[in-house]
This record gives sequence, C-alpha cells and structure tokens, in this order.
Amino acid sequence: MGRSRKEAPAQRFAPAMTPDAKEAQLISLAMACAEKQMREGTASSQVITHYLKLGSSRERLEREKLEEENKLLRAKTKAYESAEEVGKMYGEALNAMRAYSGKESIDEVQDDEDV
Repeated sequence: MGRSRKEAPAQRFAPAMTPDAKEAQLISLAMACAEKQMREGTASSQVITHYLKLGSSRERLEREKLEEENKLLRAKTKAYESAEEVGKMYGEALNAMRAYSGKESIDEVQDDEDV
C-alpha cells in the first residue's frame, strides 16, 4: 500500500488592517504557491525565470543602485531643508544686528510699507 501524501494545512492570516499588510499577505501567498509549484515540478517557465532573475547579480546591482538613489534623494531633501533653516537663521541674525545698531528690522520696514 502506498502512503498518501498529506497536504500542509493552508496558512491562516489575520485580516489585514492596511493595504500594505494586505499586499504583504498576497505576496507571501504567491511566493508559497510558486515554491510549491517548483518543488512539484509544475512551475511555469515564467515563474522559474522570475526567480532566476531575482537571484542574478544584475538584479542585485539594480537593487543596490535603487537603494543608493533613494539615499541620495533623502540627502538632497535634508540638505534643502537645512539650507532653508540656515537662510531663516541668517535673516534673524541680520534683523538682530539691525536692532542692535538702532536701525529698523526688515520685518518692521515691511510692516510700515503695508500700512
């Protein structure tokens, strides 16, 4: 008598609370399905090619490039925000120096012109 192969119980997930959590669940299920197909030898050529590409050195390099580009964008954003803060501080310092020298600050001059 041949032994019957028992299927692993289906994964149970708690209901997703956010779209990102739902996406993560679906990706997990798709990967489990692809793994099962590969183990059973029933995976399509597209599935096999997809995972071969993920493991390639080119894919790793592209991923690293994207990560570095993201770091660069974050650094540029931080530098821009810092430059705005420095500009504001320079303006405040100039106003303080004008006040110390007895001249009106730029803000006071603008307020007088608005009236």
